[in-house]
Amino acid sequence: MVDVTDATFEEAVLKRSFEVPVVVDLWAPWCGPCTTLGPLLEQAVADTDGAVELAKVNVDENPTVSASFRAQSIPAVFAVRDGAVVDQFIGARPDAEVRAFVEALAPARSEADLLAAAGADAGAEEPLRRALQLEPDHPVAVPALAALLIARGATEEAVTLLGRVPETADTRRLLAEARLAERDDVAGTDVTTLLDGLLERVKDDPDARQEFLDLLETLGPDDPRTLQYRKSLSSRLF
Repeated sequence: MVDVTDATFEEAVLKRSFEVPVVVDLWAPWCGPCTTLGPLLEQAVADTDGAVELAKVNVDENPTVSASFRAQSIPAVFAVRDGAVVDQFIGARPDAEVRAFVEALAPARSEADLLAAAGADAGAEEPLRRALQLEPDHPVAVPALAALLIARGATEEAVTLLGRVPETADTRRLLAEARLAERDDVAGTDVTTLLDGLLERVKDDPDARQEFLDLLETLGPDDPRTLQYRKSLSSRLF
């Protein structure tokens, strides 16, 4: 589930709907039926295991999105696929109807989907490899198996495997982890200490620069050190 604004609507809903169906829930805090419908939508979408996504829009704060759907009342729910509305309903509905609305958008799960989900949940290589025999670029099986390979030191196979799928934040992090796992100076060393040492070499040493970037990738965007050290990197390079 994501809270969508006028500023993020195009990226989070329209563009995203070319990859996965998006259910848009137009709501407001003062709307009683909205508070009843919201949890039902959230649970129904969560039960699709990522096959459908939910975008919630507070109409009081985001009038442009509301106007674009020409919604006359709320709650108003729209299903968006490939940039277009393909289904909709107005007002609160019982759980069974909400589930039917969401499930109609979710593609039927293939054998590879089931194997990938089972392998990812259990942390087991065998079902993930079977899923990849059926779909070599399965978007769940590839990163899940790559993570297991990295954990047991099979980094070369993990990197090759990740090359099968388009780059995402998850695959970038896994590639960074794989490269770092091959370095002798990383294990058991404080990340901040590593970053401080590498910062002195990033301008003239491409290898140090890649290690520096990989460390930031594994820290993730929510770690305050990531922004701090990215600024320091920019000042050194430019």
